[in-house]
Amino acid sequence: MRVEKGQDTNRVILVTNDDGYKSSGMEALIEMVKPLGRVVVVAPEEGNSGMSHAITIKVPLRMKHRNRDDNVELYTVNGTPVDCVKLAMNELFAKIPPDLMVSGINHGSNASISVVYSGTIAAAIEGCLYGIPSVGFSILDYGEYPDFRASILYGREILKNVMEKGISPECCLNVNIPVLPPQEIKGVKVARQNRGSWREEFEKRTDPRGVNYYWLTGYFHNDEPEATDTDEYFLSKGYITVVPVNVDFTDYREMKKLQGWENDLYNAVKNELSQAK
Repeated sequence: MRVEKGQDTNRVILVTNDDGYKSSGMEALIEMVKPLGRVVVVAPEEGNSGMSHAITIKVPLRMKHRNRDDNVELYTVNGTPVDCVKLAMNELFAKIPPDLMVSGINHGSNASISVVYSGTIAAAIEGCLYGIPSVGFSILDYGEYPDFRASILYGREILKNVMEKGISPECCLNVNIPVLPPQEIKGVKVARQNRGSWREEFEKRTDPRGVNYYWLTGYFHNDEPEATDTDEYFLSKGYITVVPVNVDFTDYREMKKLQGWENDLYNAVKNELSQAK
């Protein structure tokens, strides 16, 4: 392995994404993390946007080593981002886990409710489930070659803080970067996830055989446009946002209310059974 100037080879960083190993976002992420440790990329062979936490169970997975001109170890997988993390942890890091897991840089926002559909953030969540400090990065630009300068500079500093100060084992970070040059970024804001929804629309077409088919389209709707403490708000103001994402989906406030149902549910069924005798 060739060691580059300033590179910390004591740390190992697992890298993946959902846009495929050839994406410019992947190259930007590699540039971001190279000075922080030895980089091992395990990424999908093709784009897997919108796959969320999907895994492959109907066909076998294949992991292929590919050569690069630098000191980055690259493997590609014919599966989803989560497949990549699972396979990496079971095949490459079965004995010693990586020190950090990063996913991205996604082409397009993963703020607000988009986190639910994101393969980028799902990979970070999967890393979190293995006990690895994990971060997912996205830039608010759907183009093929966005300006990643701010993403690289600020992302590297965020990762330094993660490695030096740590984050909770049940938590990963969802980082979104606005489309601005580094000098125009207002700062970094830790924020909550904006409540929003995707208003789906389907474009209906007919094939030459007369059979209908559909393309999914739609648009994002901000369900709380007046809020001033959310990722969507701060992104619109030129800030990079960091949203802590917990793998525990339990709604603890609602749980307390529902616990009041327990006896009623049990007694209702018990009475019904006694009447049926």
